[in-house]
Amino acid sequence: MAELAQKEGKITSVEEYARSVLDREKAYTTGVGNGIAIPHGKSKAVKEAMIVFGKTTDGIEWDSLDGKPVNLIFLLGVPEENVDNVHLKILSQLSRKLMNDSFIEMLKKAVTVEEILNALSDIQVS
Repeated sequence: MAELAQKEGKITSVEEYARSVLDREKAYTTGVGNGIAIPHGKSKAVKEAMIVFGKTTDGIEWDSLDGKPVNLIFLLGVPEENVDNVHLKILSQLSRKLMNDSFIEMLKKAVTVEEILNALSDIQVS
């Protein structure tokens, strides 16, 4: 997912950004339960705030709060000099949406990029 962020011009270094995400994950799991994980990190490698979404039907073992595998992953990134706490705003918006079971089902059923972008369209990343 970090490689996709780099390909899209959102980060300058996969390694540097991934290190910030893994360091954050060591502090406390980002597997929030219900098959959802929200890994995130602040890094100098991040050029602008971003969300990279990924999903899998097989599930990924994660140290989730409910002990279950993850199917929906929202990888967040913000620049290290994030003075406006954009990551907290993004997390707040995303968390509110994730309380809605129909939103989760919409993402699980989505098969096109358009369907995913439509579901996430009202989340502000700036």
